Amino acid sequence: MTPTTSNPDFRYPQKTLDRATRAVRCAPFRLKFYATMLTHSVSLSAVAGTPGIRNQHSKRMLSELAADGELLWLIQVGILRREVDGQGLTDSFRLTPLGRQLVQQWQSVGGFGKASLSDRILNVMHRWFRLPF
Repeated sequence: MTPTTSNPDFRYPQKTLDRATRAVRCAPFRLKFYATMLTHSVSLSAVAGTPGIRNQHSKRMLSELAADGELLWLIQVGILRREVDGQGLTDSFRLTPLGRQLVQQWQSVGGFGKASLSDRILNVMHRWFRLPF
């Protein structure tokens, strides 16, 4: 198995899938952003500012700091990882196996849905207060 393919036999706990899906729904990124990462990495500069809107990666204009914060949260919930090259960490991001599995699922149904008020509240509680539910 290559590192870029996901294991279809591996099952993530439902709690993990729910938290990851909720984080993506609440994030300011479009499905195209995640779908792009199925084939190659995406750099921070392609997400922040005007390029984020032009590339259809983000729903709204994001500063570099805001984009980085959102991407770091998606790393913590297990959707993304930082790309590494021969020199160390880069400013690019890739999908994890969990992220690949979810993006492929979302592509087959046409999206990941819109965040509800309860999604936003739970996401804030997980993100800022690290509550266990």
